[in-house]
Amino acid sequence: MEPRLSLVTLGVADVARSRAFYERLGFVASPASQDSVAFFPAGGVVLALYGRDALAEDAHLPAAGSGFGGITLAHNVRRREDVAAVLAEAEAAGGRILKPAQDVFWGGHSGYFADPDGHPWEVAWNPFFPLAADGRIELP
Repeated sequence: MEPRLSLVTLGVADVARSRAFYERLGFVASPASQDSVAFFPAGGVVLALYGRDALAEDAHLPAAGSGFGGITLAHNVRRREDVAAVLAEAEAAGGRILKPAQDVFWGGHSGYFADPDGHPWEVAWNPFFPLAADGRIELP
């Protein structure tokens, strides 16, 4: 297997509602999007939104459960002060703040918001992982 990530698909209750939320955050839907699925280019990876029940069925998994699924998405920013600004933007777009911006044990600054379906996003400034000009993390 080639070591790369191609797509992150979020199972959502309402594709149109979730698409509108991500568009308010600045994501631009691909023309390949349809009523039942939305695709957003996201810095070399594609963010997809698909019905939660349909996604569970496709993966042969139960759709039940709304607690923490063992995964978070992350958006790293260039400056410490950008964390609070992005969290405010997410809240204004309809997201829910899970953890306000604060200094964290590993030496950075981060906070969390949830999208309308409860998917947790970390917004982080990490002084040890600088961002390239195109927004990709440059690992040491």
